[in-house]
Amino acid sequence: MMIIKTFEVNPLQENCYVVSDETQDCVIIDCGAYYDAERQAIVNYIRDNQLNPTHLLCTHGHFDHNFGNDTIYHTFGLKPEIHADDTSMISDLTKQCEQMGLGLSFDKPSPPVGHHLEDGEDIVFGTHILKVIHTPGHSKGGVVLYCEAEKTLFTGDTLFRMSVGRTDLPGGSWGELMDSLEEKIATLPKDTTAYPGHGPKTLLSEEFSMNPYFH
Repeated sequence: MMIIKTFEVNPLQENCYVVSDETQDCVIIDCGAYYDAERQAIVNYIRDNQLNPTHLLCTHGHFDHNFGNDTIYHTFGLKPEIHADDTSMISDLTKQCEQMGLGLSFDKPSPPVGHHLEDGEDIVFGTHILKVIHTPGHSKGGVVLYCEAEKTLFTGDTLFRMSVGRTDLPGGSWGELMDSLEEKIATLPKDTTAYPGHGPKTLLSEEFSMNPYFH
């Protein structure tokens, strides 16, 4: 059975997930921890539960999903894994912060990318598999991570509860996002639970019937 621990972090209230199972292996998804206390809380959870981190997975390259990558890298030795199309974005989080004009400053060097995620690739940890599904639209290299056995989907900023990610940032495309929803997300089982990059979890059945972007 998969155990999902959610950390709501940074001023943009991003969801970082630590996902583990009975083997004690775990993956960290979208470590956007900005403040020292947030970073330490994630490290403490992993250590207190005697977990073994095996992957640092990034659904896309936006700064609010990657602030804490350096902490995971320096503490557990994991390099971020991201789709190749978002590699340039993740390489300079400081510049991203400045361009957004939110008053946030960030001066920690980004860890080197350890692996480029590919569409259809299986990420294995413990007894579980997360399938990488490329879902461009919010960004060129956006992905979602699907566990068929647990009917669980980590959607990053592709899909939120009753909403979708914005497409007005560099690399965004409304047409590509709609294609990703219709051709990728809509093909998954309705009883799948989606864990988004911001906000509460949701059921795909509810999204298919009530989210206006699926119609």
